[in-house]
Amino acid sequence: MNNQVKVNGGYPLHTFEQLKELYSQYITDENDLKSIEDAYNFILKKHEGQFRKSGEPYYHHLIEVAYIIASLKCGPSTITAGLLHDVVEDTDVTIEEIEKRWGSEVSKIVDALTKIQRLKLSRFTAEDFEAEDHRKIFIGMAKDIRVIIIKLADRLHNMRTLASLSSERQLSISKETMEVFVPIAHRLGLDNIKCELADLCLKYLEPKKFEEITSLLSKKEKSLKKSLNAFQKRLADIIFAHNIPFEISSRVKSVSSIYEKMYVKGHAFEDIYDILALRIITETEMQCYEILGIIHQTYKPVPGRFKDYIAMPKPNMYQSLHTTVVSGDGNFYEVQIRTKEMDEVAEAGVAAHWAYKEHTGYNPKEEQKEIENKLHWFRDFVSVSNENHDSANEYMETLTKDIFEANVYVFTPHGKVIELTNGSTPIDFAYRIHTKVGDSATGAIVNGVMVPLNTILKTGDMVEIKTSKNSPGPNEGWLEFVRTSLAKSQIKKFLAKKNADLVREDKIAKGKQSVIDAFKDRGIEEDEALGMALDDKVVKNFEFQNSDDLLIGVSNRKPTAAAIIEFLGIKKPITLPLGKSRNTQGGEVPVYCRGADNIAINLASCCTPVPGDGIIGYITRGKGITVHRSNCPNIANEKERLIDVYWRDDIEFATYPVDVTVEANDRPNLLVDIMNTMSSAKVTISSLHAQLQHHNRALTIVSMTIYISDAKRLSDITNILLNVKGVYGVKRIIH
Repeated sequence: MNNQVKVNGGYPLHTFEQLKELYSQYITDENDLKSIEDAYNFILKKHEGQFRKSGEPYYHHLIEVAYIIASLKCGPSTITAGLLHDVVEDTDVTIEEIEKRWGSEVSKIVDALTKIQRLKLSRFTAEDFEAEDHRKIFIGMAKDIRVIIIKLADRLHNMRTLASLSSERQLSISKETMEVFVPIAHRLGLDNIKCELADLCLKYLEPKKFEEITSLLSKKEKSLKKSLNAFQKRLADIIFAHNIPFEISSRVKSVSSIYEKMYVKGHAFEDIYDILALRIITETEMQCYEILGIIHQTYKPVPGRFKDYIAMPKPNMYQSLHTTVVSGDGNFYEVQIRTKEMDEVAEAGVAAHWAYKEHTGYNPKEEQKEIENKLHWFRDFVSVSNENHDSANEYMETLTKDIFEANVYVFTPHGKVIELTNGSTPIDFAYRIHTKVGDSATGAIVNGVMVPLNTILKTGDMVEIKTSKNSPGPNEGWLEFVRTSLAKSQIKKFLAKKNADLVREDKIAKGKQSVIDAFKDRGIEEDEALGMALDDKVVKNFEFQNSDDLLIGVSNRKPTAAAIIEFLGIKKPITLPLGKSRNTQGGEVPVYCRGADNIAINLASCCTPVPGDGIIGYITRGKGITVHRSNCPNIANEKERLIDVYWRDDIEFATYPVDVTVEANDRPNLLVDIMNTMSSAKVTISSLHAQLQHHNRALTIVSMTIYISDAKRLSDITNILLNVKGVYGVKRIIH
């Protein structure tokens, strides 16, 4: 596409006749030809009176999109959809009308493109990027490779005519193109489109650097071309002498490629080896290697610059031999050697490999499936796009880091290639194979040797993961060394579920104990009590799905064990009647001790227990029973004077004092935000003290006494406080 005659804003303005001449070279079926021409006549009528910002009639854009598509030798349905891709969005035409005239295949492509377009991508400013909308673009494109091809062609022509838009729009569209469409073009092997898009983006995003590079190239253009031509002639003479068929061409590296070397990798312009490059096309793989040997016999190769992409193709199926040599004039030249078929794939990527061929039983669904099977990254792209993600940012991070930036290639024991990002470990590899493999991984063997799970993998490694059904699963330590977003996400999900399961089990145990205690107080032993309380009619009455959920409800006092007893009609306790427990001041307390009606019971002020806490009684001479939390250090060494006590199920609502400290990084308005948060949560505070401490950083310790109804309420308040900016810890005080 870059070798076309540029006549309109530096780029070609093709007619439909030129488009027809192009696609007629490989499409000859009369019905297909008629379908494409019918689409052209349709858009002429429907887009009549519509003009682009650049001034030309809108249908010119559609012809250019179709021309780019036809240049890739795409099928008639893709070309037709390319012509029609804006007609639903910009006119009164419906998808149903498209389907009626051109069939479901074309209508589905146009419908997908319309939905993507309706995201109104270009509304973003350079500073305002929405991951959610980018996620929707990728999901829309993942369903059909032809949607991606048309969208890339559409964006390429829009970038070619970007000069007619405002500077703000130029920036937003260029940034979006660089982040969304350039990576896709690169991974699909559409090198011409990728390079042109990247160059055009750079022109608007980094105009000074773009001009600097073009100026450097312009100054050296004459000498560069002279050197290239001379070296090309010498190579041609050498290869010709060995009677090997070949074609040879030369080129100067693209602006965006030089930009990456200069400003991303930090090389000086003079130190970039492959600004000058030659491409040699021959007939067979064997001849590729023969030519390589001839070149290395004649010119000294630069160490570390040889790459064999024939034996080890890139993920986009690119194949070629690359070497860099030093010529007699002191210049460095990159030489690429490949067959004609390899060259077609190198130029047009996936489009070349699956170029439309008439009368071969073309099936778009089979094509999509074959692409997913052969392009491992595309299979992962589709898989990631179909998965549920906690956020659009997580999806985009997974896509960007794990798929677009993947450049380490390792093997499974069966020879399957797995692509990973730099720094990936066997755990990253395991999760790329399958979530279950990662979750059950216990060890790793790399190149036949057992290695630690945090070993960094290199291209060419053969990796085997040892798994076990009894594996404890991932731990938080794994998060410190895994590299891929996919692995991090799956580990976090496993740990979250594990923690949720532990909390659930704890609540079930607490609910069960509450039931046992309440029923025992009525003279009913454990097994019988649980059988009665967890009967299906009880579960159904309190609207729970199963008995475990009922027990969790009991642990949260919704319902209480007393409510279950009342539902079952157990009216009178069989054991010793309980009176009201009183404290030493005569007030009622929510705790009882069996058979201790006349003994005063007080809640300990050192650990301030509240309903829901695990508790134990301590017999104090002359003062009755003091109720402590079970983990109170003040009774840790007591054994003989301890007695079982229980929270009442029938207590009325009340609040109890609890002393807590809030630990936070000091900042302006911290105390105000804490007070406002507590006020919003309707928490009563009886005292508050804040102290600033200086260690490695300024810390604020806020001590306060709050009034809460039970342990669950305290847990909720703790979580609310931890969401205040700067707060990193909330602790319950034991005096």
